[in-house]
Amino acid sequence: MSIADEYNHTHPHTREDDREGHSHTHGAVDPTIASTSRGIWAVKWSFIGLMATALIQVIIVYISGSVALLADTIHNIGDAATAIPLWIAFMFARKKPSKRFTYGYGRVEDLAGMAIVATILFSAIVAGYQSIERLIHLEPMRHTGAVAAAALVGFLGNEGVAVFRIRVGEEIGSAALVADGKHARVDGLTSLAVLGGVIGTWLGYPIADPIIGLLITAAILKIVWDAAKTVFTRALDGVEPHIIEQIHEAALETEQVQDVAEVRARWLGHSIHAEINIAVNGDLSIELGHDIAMDVRHNLLHALDFLSEVIVHVDPPAACGEEHHRIRDHAHDDLPEHSHP
Repeated sequence: MSIADEYNHTHPHTREDDREGHSHTHGAVDPTIASTSRGIWAVKWSFIGLMATALIQVIIVYISGSVALLADTIHNIGDAATAIPLWIAFMFARKKPSKRFTYGYGRVEDLAGMAIVATILFSAIVAGYQSIERLIHLEPMRHTGAVAAAALVGFLGNEGVAVFRIRVGEEIGSAALVADGKHARVDGLTSLAVLGGVIGTWLGYPIADPIIGLLITAAILKIVWDAAKTVFTRALDGVEPHIIEQIHEAALETEQVQDVAEVRARWLGHSIHAEINIAVNGDLSIELGHDIAMDVRHNLLHALDFLSEVIVHVDPPAACGEEHHRIRDHAHDDLPEHSHP
């Protein structure tokens, strides 16, 4: 028997609430609407903050000719641009599932993550090229005081955006928004690195400026690598191992569940979809099996903050798990012998 959970967890609460007694519903209001609206709000204001920071830096780059600051400015502009695919993803997430896209449009967030990785990689290539060009054709940095001030502006702007994006991303369960916030935090630190080029110039070593630019490029490439691992893991239906463990433990805590044979889960955007096989007494009625499945669903919705859909397969102990659902070799309708996985 398969029980498809078409309900969503609409508000957080603790197990202490359950002991005290309270009534609540799952699915009365679609939480995706609230979470994506919050995400769009965060993306909009972080875009404005980063663009303002980058514009200030552009002016000082033009005045000073600092290639390290140019590399940092290019990266900040690219970071601001990553808000665009995130905004598109959150807009799609608000759309309800259709007959063609029955799971909804959460995968658009994965595509947005790929676009963000590509944007960051492009900024690394441009920054690296500019740094190498300046290393070959060395020019003195002008207006070092202004460059130092711009570096501080870059740090403060990025750190403010980082705190904002990470807080909202964790609040709504968006890994893409959290990752983009951590990206902004590293950007802030690379802005501080520009001060190294300024100090080198003050000490009479103008070559420090393009060298710092190359170091910033290396830092950007590290971000590309880390972000790509996260994004492509999600795109390939990868999920953090501790999530599987949480699902397994929460299902086993349900009364009359004897075993949990299979647990599968994946992220769709900033929500988790799961499927499990549980073993119950084979002598129970279908109605009681259904009740146990609903209890499992309820426990899982309490245990995992971002779980939005659960499919529970109820099996007898002797035939629990997908391996018992396979159809062995057989022949019919003049077809050759075949099986169904």
